[in-house]
Parts: sequence; C-alpha cells; structure tokens
Amino acid sequence: MGWWVAVLLPLLTGCSTVRLTYGQGPMLAYWWLDGYVDFTTEQAPQAKAALEDWFAWHRATQLNDYAAWLATAQRLAVDNITPAQVCRLMDEGERHVERAFDQAVPSMAEIVRGFTPAQLRHIEQRYAKGNDDWARDHLQQQPGDRLAAETKRWVERSENVYGSIDAAQRRLIATGLAASPSDPQRWADERRQRQQDILRGLRQLLAERADAAQVQAALRAFAVQFSQSPRLEYRAYRQRLKDANCQLAATLHNSTTAAQRQRAVDKLRGWEDDLRSLARDPVSGSRAPSPGAG
Repeated sequence: MGWWVAVLLPLLTGCSTVRLTYGQGPMLAYWWLDGYVDFTTEQAPQAKAALEDWFAWHRATQLNDYAAWLATAQRLAVDNITPAQVCRLMDEGERHVERAFDQAVPSMAEIVRGFTPAQLRHIEQRYAKGNDDWARDHLQQQPGDRLAAETKRWVERSENVYGSIDAAQRRLIATGLAASPSDPQRWADERRQRQQDILRGLRQLLAERADAAQVQAALRAFAVQFSQSPRLEYRAYRQRLKDANCQLAATLHNSTTAAQRQRAVDKLRGWEDDLRSLARDPVSGSRAPSPGAG
C-alpha cells in the first residue's frame, strides 16, 4: 500500500466521506460497539453519552493535530522518501491512536464494570465471527492465493491515493510481498491469543468486583499489549514486518510519476481540509466535554 495509506486508513475513509462519517461518528461507534457488547437497556444511554463526550473532546482537541500530520505527509509526498521516514510517520499515527484511546478509558471503565457474564460470552462469540471473516480474506489454503489477495489489497489502497498504478508498479508490490516476512497465520494466532487475554482479564475484573481505578489500569494494560505483544517472538516478528512494509512502501512511492504524486498530494490536502473544517465547525447536538477532558 502507499506509505501514507498504511498510516491514514485507520483514521480516514476517503476525502469524499470524512465529514459525513465523522459527523455520524457517535452513532456509528455505538452500533459497532453494541455489535460486540450487546448493551442492556440500562447501559445504552451511558454508552451513548460517553461516545458523545469523547467525540466532542476529539473534535475540539485532536483534529487539528491530525491535519498537521497530513500536512507533513504532503511535504514528504512530493519527493522520494526513505523507509525511515515512512516508519516515523506510522509511529506518529500510532501515538495519535494511543492518545484517543487513553481519553476514552475513564468512561469505558465505568461501562465495563457493569458487564455481565452473558455479555462476555457475546464478546467471545463476536471475536470468533470476526476471526472467521478475517481468515476467509487472509488465510487462503494455497500460498499463491494468499499472495494474490494481499497484492490486491495493496494495489487497491495505493490507488485510493495515487490513482491508477501501472503493471510495473503492480509487479513491484507483488515482488516485495513475496519477499516479506508476512505470515498471516502467525497474526491469526496472535490475534486469538490477545482476545483470550482480554476475556480472561475482563472475567477476573468482574469476579473481583474491581473498582474504577483497577479497571482503568487493566484497560490501559490491554492497550499496551496490543501495541507491543508480551510474547517476545511475536514482537520480533512484528518489527521485521514493519521494517519490510516501510521498505516496500518507500520503494513503491519512489517509483511513482509526478502525476501520481500530485494526485496523492491533492488527496492528502483534501483530507487535511476536511479535518480543519470539522475542527472549526460547532458540534451540533453534542454534549459538552466532561470536566478535565483533554
């Protein structure tokens, strides 16, 4: 994928939909979370209010930072780049995500304290369904089919920013992925282990009737484990994969034409403009941020 696409897609869905999607963020986030948790009638208003508060904080304090980050990406996009520059931008993106999660922890902890055993079983079932869906897309039986599927994903994400890429660039992606240490089965195993770690931790919190501070500490520990696995072998693998992805992303970018780079700059600028506009606009119908937010 294009180097900025690897960083930005978790936060942005495309210049034409950023404003619409963000404006509906509290509702969409609630639907997504409810699909995992199956909130009770009593929990639903609390969850919705917490999401309104979080989005109000996020719009007021974070979007201009994201826009500045996109402006940096635009400056880099006009010239050749190095793998180290790609990785630095990715690291900065991860720090944005970490700050956003940390802000949500206090409200999240209060909701988690009210979880029931039935809800934990619902989360476990939803994890299993998500794992099956992911496996269909990434764990094809034949290695050649896996490579073809991964190449297709990189091409689609790259074209979302660069526009159409040529046959030589497609071969570059396929060759780079063939040499990559990427191992989807290893990630699938790690993914399931992380899910079991979370479920085990949640069950322990409920059994012990943990207080708010204990639940907050556990949620932050879950986040740390997500970004840096407690399994040393997997951490080493993830670093190798990250280095390979940064190398491939830089190599692909350096193969692009002036027209492709200009399209990327225009796309990034569109995202930046959308975020700055959202940051300026009042949050219609939103609750005010909680005291001390931000």
